[in-house]
Amino acid sequence: MKYSRLTKEQFEELHQEFINFLATQSITADEWEELKKNKPETAEQELDVFSDLVWFGVLSKVEYLEHISPNQLHLFRCKEKNMHLIALKLKHDNVDLTTNDGFQWLRDNLLSDDIEFYNAKKDYSEDKHLDIFKMIQTGANITKGELFQYFEKLIRQ
Repeated sequence: MKYSRLTKEQFEELHQEFINFLATQSITADEWEELKKNKPETAEQELDVFSDLVWFGVLSKVEYLEHISPNQLHLFRCKEKNMHLIALKLKHDNVDLTTNDGFQWLRDNLLSDDIEFYNAKKDYSEDKHLDIFKMIQTGANITKGELFQYFEKLIRQ
């Protein structure tokens, strides 16, 4: 398995897609029940293959990621060959960016000396999708990129 197995909730959300997947494998509903009962390892493999397919589809569409911690903001644009990072680091610990108050403080003090800006690019390893997946596993969230685009415009000025 390349990524991770979907959760029970995710499988429930993707119930129809999983049925379609089984159909492409020529597995009927009765055969699926039989597999689960008599060949659980084969059923587990089917769950893993489906999970990897779903993850691959999701990861193929990721354009922006955000990772917000109490005193740092990491914004990523996932390009074809590399990732562009815009990072903000607070120089003191009395603000928590994961709270509404902390984010408001950031807005109010954006150009103060209490904030360090970083701008970098990093090439992917041999597997772009796995690189993105690992970032999600460590707390990054897939976004539409509004924050990235906002800070990108600020940096260009």
